[in-house]
Amino acid sequence: MTSMPTASLITAILRRRCEETPGAVGFTYQSGDEPRQSLTYAQLDRRARSIAAWLQSQGLSGERVLIVYPSGLDFIAALFGCLYAGAVPVPAYPPHPAQLARTVPRLLAIIDDAIPRLGLAPANSVGTLETLTGTAEGVRQLSWSQLPEDSSNLSEQWRQPEERTCDLALLQYTSGSTSSPKGVMLTHENLLQNCMQIGRAFKMEQDTCGVSWLPPFHDMGLIGGVFHPVFFGVSAHLMSPLAFLQRPLRWLRAISDTRSVISGGPNFAYDFCVRRISDDDKKYLDLSCWKVAFNGAEPVQSRSLERFADAFRECGFRSAAFYPSYGLAEATLMVSAARETALPRALSLKRSSLGANRVVCADESDGKDLCTVMSCGQAVGNVAIVLPESLTGCAEREIGEIWVSGANVALGYWRRPEETKQSFDAYRSDTGEGPFFRTGDLGFLADGELFVTGRLKDLIIVAGRNHYPNDIETTVEASHPSIRSGCCAAFSVTVDEDERLVVAAEVDRRPASGAADRGEVTLAITRAIAEVHEVQVHAVVLLKPGSIPKTSSGKIQRKACQGAFVRQEFSSLGG
Repeated sequence: MTSMPTASLITAILRRRCEETPGAVGFTYQSGDEPRQSLTYAQLDRRARSIAAWLQSQGLSGERVLIVYPSGLDFIAALFGCLYAGAVPVPAYPPHPAQLARTVPRLLAIIDDAIPRLGLAPANSVGTLETLTGTAEGVRQLSWSQLPEDSSNLSEQWRQPEERTCDLALLQYTSGSTSSPKGVMLTHENLLQNCMQIGRAFKMEQDTCGVSWLPPFHDMGLIGGVFHPVFFGVSAHLMSPLAFLQRPLRWLRAISDTRSVISGGPNFAYDFCVRRISDDDKKYLDLSCWKVAFNGAEPVQSRSLERFADAFRECGFRSAAFYPSYGLAEATLMVSAARETALPRALSLKRSSLGANRVVCADESDGKDLCTVMSCGQAVGNVAIVLPESLTGCAEREIGEIWVSGANVALGYWRRPEETKQSFDAYRSDTGEGPFFRTGDLGFLADGELFVTGRLKDLIIVAGRNHYPNDIETTVEASHPSIRSGCCAAFSVTVDEDERLVVAAEVDRRPASGAADRGEVTLAITRAIAEVHEVQVHAVVLLKPGSIPKTSSGKIQRKACQGAFVRQEFSSLGG
């Protein structure tokens, strides 16, 4: 494995890359089938210094700077330009022209929370963004601008700011799957520590090449796709998220063509490839180079891994390459990851016992009561499983809330002292150990490995039994072929003072024969849930593709679904 850098700032590491290997290509970007664009370390360093000098001339050192560039080399230059200037970058997802009602409110929420002084955006977007964000409270001191032209004269005016490893480096906003986006305060130490932890988990080598289509506005795409390559001095081939969604073959072809060792994404990406890549396309893929296929950001499904491995075994893909992982923005990125060369571990458990927070092994004789929970590997820092009510530690294979601590855990939430204290300042009542960050996720430890079972806030309790929404959603997806993978939400509503289960699911196309087709899908869903989970469904809402609320990182917003159902705002099929 390559040696770890010793610099205390990510900017110092980039400067060293420029000095030691100035001509080495750090980043290559491709949007769709367009020609690739590249940045060497020397070019990125000069571009960052130009941007930094301009920001410093505007008095923006120490201020928040919103970056609303799409995925690409300009985004990376803006990010490092802010860091070089001693400004605090705030990456944000650009509003989608076809989904303004869903994407603009998130941007406005970030502006109101971060109160940035400057917003950086492409020249053709500045005017539109000024109009769209005019109502935000935090916009009073905000001005919009495009990046300055790359200039050697301007880059020479850059002055290195005085910074410490404990200083705030950037604000990384959460996806907002259970609440409004919160600005996670990451220091230089947080960034460097988690990069080192990821490197150890993935056994990074100097000649490692990686591919990423993940949006760089969130932890997995930002830390894993941008900072991590610079930290280790490896080459990163980046592509547009839209390019992947339009044609997932582009992702696997990029891995094959560049002989990349590391790449990955959320669980749905692997299912998407299985469904959308034909046998003819596979003939031109060689995935034998792929050693680290990480899977994270949403529940890891064993059947998804099995399907992908079966579908692409003929292309040289090996099941041992799978690296199920778990992480979140508050831990910078990674909390745990699978072990090198070991096949992903799965436990067959009794679903009824999980509902009672107990881990009981099961086998085929348990029938519908059997469910599979994937290991997310070994922790890269300190992980504890704690009972959320008593704050006492759990025994081996006992389900509780996942707590994490270590140098990769962020300072807290920007301008939210009460939430910071509640989430980042937790102590165990039995040992006094702490402080920990309370993830809000449920799971257990078994033989040194972390298993994630669900989300504490999303837990559904019907007739005194606990049900994990992700478990129900998996059942829904398998109940009928027209239900879209990764586009279901299970949540509860209160009816006559009782908690009832509701399911919302997108279907691939509008039923041709109206109510009969909708009835068939609805019946399949209710039957499957009754058989597998022994719970009655209060309501099923069938939706058009693209209508279920999701975060900008693609996570289902179950609370938003619940609100839309209660307010009767869902536009259901046939409605």
